[in-house]
Amino acid sequence: MSTGSGAHSAPAPNSHDDTVTDDATATAPGPTTAPGIAAGPAATPRKGTFSSLRIRNYRLFATGQVVSNTGTWMQRIAQDWLVLSLTGSSGAVGITTALQFLPMLLFGLYGGVLTDRFAKRKLLFCTQSAMGLTGLALAVLTLSGHVQVWHVYLVAFLLGLVTVVDNPARQAFVSEMVGQDELRNAVSLNSANFQSARLIGPAVAGVLITALGSGWAFLFNGLSFIAPITGLLMMRTAELHKVDRVPRSKGQLREGLRYVSGRPELIWPIVLVGFIGTFGFNFPIWLTAFVYKVFHAGAGTYALFNGLMAAGSLIGALLAARRAGSRLRMLVGAALLFGLLEIAAALSPSFWIFAALLAPIGLVGLTINVTANSSVQMATDPAMRGRVMSLFMMVFMGGTPLGAPVVGWVTDAYGPRIGFLAGGVVSMAAAALVGLALARVGGLRLRIDLRRGHRHVAFVPRVGPGETSSEKELAAAA
Repeated sequence: MSTGSGAHSAPAPNSHDDTVTDDATATAPGPTTAPGIAAGPAATPRKGTFSSLRIRNYRLFATGQVVSNTGTWMQRIAQDWLVLSLTGSSGAVGITTALQFLPMLLFGLYGGVLTDRFAKRKLLFCTQSAMGLTGLALAVLTLSGHVQVWHVYLVAFLLGLVTVVDNPARQAFVSEMVGQDELRNAVSLNSANFQSARLIGPAVAGVLITALGSGWAFLFNGLSFIAPITGLLMMRTAELHKVDRVPRSKGQLREGLRYVSGRPELIWPIVLVGFIGTFGFNFPIWLTAFVYKVFHAGAGTYALFNGLMAAGSLIGALLAARRAGSRLRMLVGAALLFGLLEIAAALSPSFWIFAALLAPIGLVGLTINVTANSSVQMATDPAMRGRVMSLFMMVFMGGTPLGAPVVGWVTDAYGPRIGFLAGGVVSMAAAALVGLALARVGGLRLRIDLRRGHRHVAFVPRVGPGETSSEKELAAAA
């Protein structure tokens, strides 16, 4: 198995370094396929929405995650509202968000190296335990009445440090639990899991904050990590799809960057989610500002807004789980629509129109996340997956320390509507530019057909003798 920058094809499902799963029977390795084609709909037959849950290890993982994710969303709501209550500033909420994601920007690639080098299940046991401790620490500070805004800043930064390793480890561990055949379905169900918790967590947090205070939400979050830790301990390690760990050596970061930079089907989706993650996903800033300054409401309304976005995201995740492939054109189209919906929400004249737009924003935003995540994972050599996914998460989440303070300042200085509008405009512009770049690199051209019953506007491959193999692969993925 090639692991260097010249590895231009992902291993086929059930390759020689995979162990057998629940049926305990070995399958012969299939032919190596081009990653761009592997991501397309023709490569994988349509399966059931919950097909990956047939695998015991993944069921344990998913069950633990839904509990801890519920606690995580409770803490997010409580943390944002606590900072806003202590400071009255959207900029302070932005600083908190930035500090939580700053470690990903600074050290994200190192987290990917560690993920490729060590057993992912053991790494997750350590990171999930540490994340639970951060929640308990914030609970003690808040319930004792000694909490100050710098405490929240510090806990957010420490949580971000743990996330540097936890995120790529969780992303890469999915393929070890389910194998390449079920990878896309499991990625989608992970998102559905997260969004299901997003429906429950904010609602419970809103009640707890109003009735008892933020500290109880932090306490629940700290205790919720018992569930994923238990699930990791109960897994059958013999049923995991084994991936050879990368030995310690010099230049592993550069190797990962070279690998990504030479593959357009990886680099351009990562660039797009980087722009959207930096400027388009600053919802803690915008929603708290709209609740506090536009609609003059309380924590219950903030929880309602998050719940509406979560409902749309959950629908998007379940729809994604039914799709057989990840097309780059869907990623670009969803990003364009996402920016347009944000602009519409920013300009909405009433409370209920604004609220009604949050569900489709959540649906389309989730479609962007799942499509980019699954297409990048399926196009990546397993030995490189930790480093590639750490880069993916670094630009998607690590851009927040750059974008959140800027967006928070714009929101404070010019109002919530201008702040939200700016995020939508940047998202649309990034989608348009990346779409044009993909079309150019993939040898695609714009076809306009005004005949009745035909697709009026579409990108189609150019046909020519000088077309390279990489252009053909990217055209297939698009």
